[in-house]
Amino acid sequence: MATRIEQKSRKVETLLKQFKPVEALKTALEGSPTSIKDERCKSANWIVVHRAMMAIKDVDGMFSTLDPEYYDILMKYLYRGLATGDRPTCDQCLRIHEKLTERAGLGCILRCLADTLNTV
Repeated sequence: MATRIEQKSRKVETLLKQFKPVEALKTALEGSPTSIKDERCKSANWIVVHRAMMAIKDVDGMFSTLDPEYYDILMKYLYRGLATGDRPTCDQCLRIHEKLTERAGLGCILRCLADTLNTV
C-alpha cells in the first residue's frame, strides 16, 4: 500500500507541475485506503489528497470536470481537513464543501458521517 501511495504522490506532483489540479485531485482520491486500519497509510494518502486539494483555485470549475463518483470520498477528506484546525486548510475545505453540498446534496454528507467503517 505504501508503494502505491508513493507512486500516486509522484503522479500528483507531476500533474500539479503541469497545472492540472483537478486531474491531480482525481488521482489523489482514486484508490483511497478507506477500508484498511493502518493509520500511517491513511495519513500518507491524506498528505497527497491535501496537496492536490490546496492547489484547486477554481472550485466551481473543478466540479465541471469532477465526476460524481468522487463526491463521497472527497467529502470524507474535507472533514478530515476541517479536523486539522489549520486555517488555510479549513478555509479551502469550507469553500469546496459549500460547492460539493450544492452539487451532491445532503445525502453526500449523511453517507460520509454514517460510514464509520470506511474512514480516511
